[in-house]
Amino acid sequence: MNDDAWSDLRTRCENLEPGAQLLTPLSERPFRIDSTTDDRIVVRFTDSTEDRPLWREQFGVFDEQLEGQAMAIDDLQPGVEPYATVLTLSASYTVTDDAIVEAPDDAVGGESPFLVSAADARTPPERVHDDALLLAHLVEHLGIDDNDDLESLDTDSLTDYYVLASDVQRGADGLRSVARDELLERLGPDQQLHGRFGTVRRTARQRRRPKDDETILAALDERGIPREWVLGVDPDKLDVVLSVTDLEKADVYDTTESVYVQKTGVDEDEKFDRLQGLADRIDDLEDAAGDPLREDLEEIEDRLEEALTAG
Repeated sequence: MNDDAWSDLRTRCENLEPGAQLLTPLSERPFRIDSTTDDRIVVRFTDSTEDRPLWREQFGVFDEQLEGQAMAIDDLQPGVEPYATVLTLSASYTVTDDAIVEAPDDAVGGESPFLVSAADARTPPERVHDDALLLAHLVEHLGIDDNDDLESLDTDSLTDYYVLASDVQRGADGLRSVARDELLERLGPDQQLHGRFGTVRRTARQRRRPKDDETILAALDERGIPREWVLGVDPDKLDVVLSVTDLEKADVYDTTESVYVQKTGVDEDEKFDRLQGLADRIDDLEDAAGDPLREDLEEIEDRLEEALTAG
């Protein structure tokens, strides 16, 4: 790889958005660019914290192999996948028809399909953290102390409040289900586990569903129980009758309507931009302004600890 191509590749690696990551094409292992030097690009795999140097001379081998021909992604070996991924950042190459090829004059190189933005690269816990931070900031900014304050909000602010609360709930439920499965591996039948903020125990619920009709009816017949006692209207069969006769729905159905708000879209880019702004403001705090905040947090933690100990 000549000096110009190597310099371009290094520059593109160094200019990646902070927090962005790359995926190997086949194994889909996530990694980030850690550093670059004159003879290597060091990457770190986020699924194992493994550091690995990618050598300039090896990129040169790829460069030679790609002269005038394509490199099929399906043929990549695990050891060369990171090289291929990083190479797609170069302006000289593009990915088309599941192969890496030299970028033609009328194509734009460097638009790697294996590049994941910082916003999309966040883990589920990070997303919950970010959404909760945005919701907390919005509550503080709007001065919401109780539900009665919602009546005074403008429609845009109320919509943002609802969307963020919904996102926090959805994300937290996902984390809770994962934690639940792990806790079930550690909890015995009559055991309780205690944390700083609460206690959990194993609980079993029984859910019943009828067996097949033949089994149920045979059991009734065996005991002399009239079948009519358990037979009823089958909603599926009733819908068929409605579709092929002049029977009206109102004649056989009592209909009630419930109205609710459905979240139909989330602007993740706007949320992430807002997060970046909050992060920048926190970083810009001088020690004199930051110390009181830290003291407040420590005081809250102390009060929680005292309450939990007393309980």
